[in-house]
Amino acid sequence: MAISLLSQFKQDLDGYTERQLRYQAAIDVWSIGQMYDHIIVVAEEYADEIERCLASHEEQPLGKTEFGERLFQAGGFPPIKIRLPDEMNQPPNNTDKRETLERRLDELSARLMRLEPIARAANPDVKAQHGGFGWLNAQEWYDLIEMHSRHHLRQQADLERYLMEAGI
Repeated sequence: MAISLLSQFKQDLDGYTERQLRYQAAIDVWSIGQMYDHIIVVAEEYADEIERCLASHEEQPLGKTEFGERLFQAGGFPPIKIRLPDEMNQPPNNTDKRETLERRLDELSARLMRLEPIARAANPDVKAQHGGFGWLNAQEWYDLIEMHSRHHLRQQADLERYLMEAGI
């Protein structure tokens, strides 16, 4: 599912001009390019955690936090805007050209295609810790990539609306 969602983001990317990719409706509102950068960076971080789980043989008895349990039971993030604390909320890169974002999405998709069957077959008791969601196994980290990316679809629609309102 994560791969098909990334494929949709890549397809959508073709419809944006360079100006549209960088446009920010307000100082505290990301551009579409920043949203793409954020999705890619976070997915790469989560893929690193999948690989950490796959490289380890140490089983972890601890599980998810209460929020992590609710997130996975719901199958995704609640339909709200989530703002991280300022120290964790550095603005994403707003300089990548469309071709760079496309290449990064392609590289990420290839990595996830390789990891998906391995994560599915991995020992579910080998886990890595997420700061907010608790201890996640390789398959859960993989699922989190899709949940996180899907969460940004609403943001994408908002950003596209801002472009239309600005006549860009």
